[in-house]
Amino acid sequence: MLDQLVLPHRRTVAAAGGALVLAALGLGAPAQAASYGTPTITLSAGYLSGAVGATADPVVTVTVGQSGADVSALGVAASASSKSSVAATGDVTVTGTGATRQLRVAARARGYTDLTIKVTGLGGKTTTKSLHFAASAAVQNAADTRYLTGSSDASAAVDAGDGYVLVADDESNTLRLYDGSASGAPVRTWDVASKLGVSKEIDIEGAARVGNTVYWTGSLGNNKDGEYKADRNTVFTTTVSGSGAATQLTVGGSYKKLRDDLVAWDETNGNRYGFAAGTADGEAPKQIDGFNIEGLEFAPGSTTTAYLGFRAPLVPPKEGGKALIVPVTNFDKVAGSGAKAVIGTPIELDLGGLSIRDIRKNSADQYLIVAGSWAADDNSDPYALYSWDGIAGHAPVKRLDLPTTDPGGWEAVVAVPDLNTTGARARLITDAGSADLYGDGTEAKDLDHDEWKKSRAAWFTVNG
Repeated sequence: MLDQLVLPHRRTVAAAGGALVLAALGLGAPAQAASYGTPTITLSAGYLSGAVGATADPVVTVTVGQSGADVSALGVAASASSKSSVAATGDVTVTGTGATRQLRVAARARGYTDLTIKVTGLGGKTTTKSLHFAASAAVQNAADTRYLTGSSDASAAVDAGDGYVLVADDESNTLRLYDGSASGAPVRTWDVASKLGVSKEIDIEGAARVGNTVYWTGSLGNNKDGEYKADRNTVFTTTVSGSGAATQLTVGGSYKKLRDDLVAWDETNGNRYGFAAGTADGEAPKQIDGFNIEGLEFAPGSTTTAYLGFRAPLVPPKEGGKALIVPVTNFDKVAGSGAKAVIGTPIELDLGGLSIRDIRKNSADQYLIVAGSWAADDNSDPYALYSWDGIAGHAPVKRLDLPTTDPGGWEAVVAVPDLNTTGARARLITDAGSADLYGDGTEAKDLDHDEWKKSRAAWFTVNG
């Protein structure tokens, strides 16, 4: 009987002792809820541009995190749109599962919308950021079109290798390197103003590459109000090192008297082209008898003689006049070391009453000329693409009429393919500075955010 009374007591003591051991080991205690911090989200850009029907549109990098949580457990999505007719939440695509994601927006219609981008973390916690999105209208050949953002006034371009392009614009003194395979911001920029000792825009309009030297020219004309601005009378060089994404530029020589040399040459030769009158105070450059250079390329087989292609004047200065090229036979020394220009025999080309907006050649001395109106600031006038062999007295041949229904004027040709190859294609770039891209009446050059400014690059078959 005593043994029966003691046994339950022993069991109670043993149980209590086991509980103390488990407690000491931290076992058997009630589980506590995990503690998660508030999620974080940052956008690589707060402003983004797209286009209806575009492919390879610009992307925004989204970086997310949450203390106490694996980033792969975080969700990122658009939760609201201020104007779903432009882009709805379902038009936002986010790819990737780590701390860094890629966000794309497929535009529905032209206009603006503010998108709310939300990260949802563990513990039901969320954080949002706003993305301000602008969409331009659909264009022809959308699959072959890319948008170069950060500037809307592309005016000259040269090939940098591996699909990359060096681009100048006529509203700043910044040279930009773009990946030509995708739409988006420049991968590298160079502001050349301080190196060249200029404070106002050079109005860069032409470029040509010889080996590792790129030659650049300003328009040399007055500004739109007919005022002389000395910085526009600038030609200069940059030296290229590397290629493609690794391209680097170093500013070389410059010269600021080429306009003066051209005017003096024309006066010596009887004012045949009216350069003195075209550069007179009060004379706007984009007149049929004005003075404005937009094309630059070297003569066949030469690394010293450069062709200056004129947007104005036409020769004679009337409808149906011919386009003017003036050779500078020592241009390498003019731009490279500031030598006085030596002018060669001028060339007049029949481009169907159009003038020169750009000129480019390949290593086989096959040229392409972008032809447009002396007056056009947008696509309200005809544009055409001509081929030429670079020889005075030989007529250029029209390859195609360029489309003029979409925003921007055709301003630059990047490189010239072998024009004897069937299906050969060339890439052209627009100056869209005067275009109303988003339907609110604002010219692209005047937009408040550089991310919304853009020029358009498109491929064209030049030998079908």
